[in-house]
Amino acid sequence: MQARPQTYAQSALQDVTEVAIPPRDRPVQKNTAKIAIADKNPIVRAGLSDYIARDGRFDIRELLSGGAEFIALCERTKIDVGVIGWGLPDMTGGDVLRAIKRRGLPTRVVVYTGDYSPGVLREAVKSGAWGVASKADDPAVLIETLASVRAGRMSIPYIDISQLATDPLENLTVREQELMHALSKGWTNEQIASRIGISRNTVKYHLKNLYEKIGASNRAQAVAMYLSNSTNR
Repeated sequence: MQARPQTYAQSALQDVTEVAIPPRDRPVQKNTAKIAIADKNPIVRAGLSDYIARDGRFDIRELLSGGAEFIALCERTKIDVGVIGWGLPDMTGGDVLRAIKRRGLPTRVVVYTGDYSPGVLREAVKSGAWGVASKADDPAVLIETLASVRAGRMSIPYIDISQLATDPLENLTVREQELMHALSKGWTNEQIASRIGISRNTVKYHLKNLYEKIGASNRAQAVAMYLSNSTNR
């Protein structure tokens, strides 16, 4: 007996079901690299998952929003390569990298970031990143970065290696050290101006120069670098 033709609704439901299958549930090639993605933006997570899964060399295992759950995943299961954003809701990419290194986990981490400042590159490399890719680049660059890292090769954009051993906070002036201390205490520009005895415009000027000097793009990143430096001493 000839099969009854599908109705439009049945056909549409089948199409939706096929599209809705998560990447990690799709058939994958043998010897694929197990990948986990951690980024605060759900659109970035979903987009990366779909794009990376299409390559065929990678098996997307988990999509996560925070650093702590990424670390926990790497502890309980084998993740070959992790892709993490630099600014996660609960910690920085540097915090994640240092935790992975301290715990001796085999996961190789690639930082996928929109902040491509020298300070981020420096901290990522010093903290143990296997690769760094920019969100401004073509996604194909990330794919090749993942492939290189999976093969055991580091993939880092150009950075003066001699600068990695140099702590940018060591060369701060007395005034810049005062500013860093004030920032770490959570003081506003108005509070800094009042307590140090300078105008708010002067505070802004000094902070701009300070960020450029240490390779930070904003106040939060400068404070993170300062606190990390204090902890590691």
